[in-house]
Amino acid sequence: MTILITGATRGIGAGLAAHYTAAGQEVIGTGRSAGAQMMLDVTQPRSHAEMAEALGDRAIDLLVCNAGVYLDKGHALEDGFGADLWAQTFAANVTGVFLTIQHLLPHLRRAGGAKIAIIGSQMGSDTRAGGGSYIYRASKGAVLNLGRNLALDLKPEGIAVGVYHPGWVRTDMGSDAAAISVTESVAGLVARFEALSVETTGCFEMWDGDACPF
Repeated sequence: MTILITGATRGIGAGLAAHYTAAGQEVIGTGRSAGAQMMLDVTQPRSHAEMAEALGDRAIDLLVCNAGVYLDKGHALEDGFGADLWAQTFAANVTGVFLTIQHLLPHLRRAGGAKIAIIGSQMGSDTRAGGGSYIYRASKGAVLNLGRNLALDLKPEGIAVGVYHPGWVRTDMGSDAAAISVTESVAGLVARFEALSVETTGCFEMWDGDACPF
C-alpha cells in the first residue's frame, strides 16, 4: 500500500509516517522544510502541480490530508483575528486540502478503492461551538463541508472520504497540556482509516472511534 501524508515532518503527520513505515508500507511524506521526503507547500498551486508531476504514474492507496495551521490561538475579539490570518489559514486548511485532492485524483483513481482521510477538528462542529479561535474554527467547519461533499461525488468511483478529529494531542499545535500523546492519536487514527469504506464515506469521527457531531 502506498500512503501519501501531507505535513509529515512533525507532530501527528510525522507520527503517522513513522507508524506506516514501521509497518512496511510505502510512505510519501510531504512538507515545506528541507527535511521533507517530497516538497509541498499546500498553499501554492504550483507546488501541487510539481508534486503530482514528480509522482508520475504511481498509484496512491491512502491520502492523508494533515497539513494545517492554527494562527489565531489566544486572540482577543476586540483587536485580534487580522484579515491576513483569515487568508493564510483558509489557504492552508481548506484550499490546500482541496488542491491536494484535486491534483492527486489521477493517482487515487489509479489505485482502485482508494481512501482520503482529512484531519479535521471537532472545533469545526456547529453543535460544539465553544467560542473564540474564530478563524481556525471556521476553517475546520469549511473543510468538514468540503470532505462531506467530496465523499458524495467520489463514492461512485469507489473512493472513500472521511474527516477525523485527532484528539487534543501533545504537539506544537496542541501544547504540552494536551490530553493524549502522538502515539495514542496515531493508533486511533490508523484504526479509523482502516475502517473507512464506501459504506462509511462522509463520516466525521473522533480518533477513538466515537462519532463527531456535525
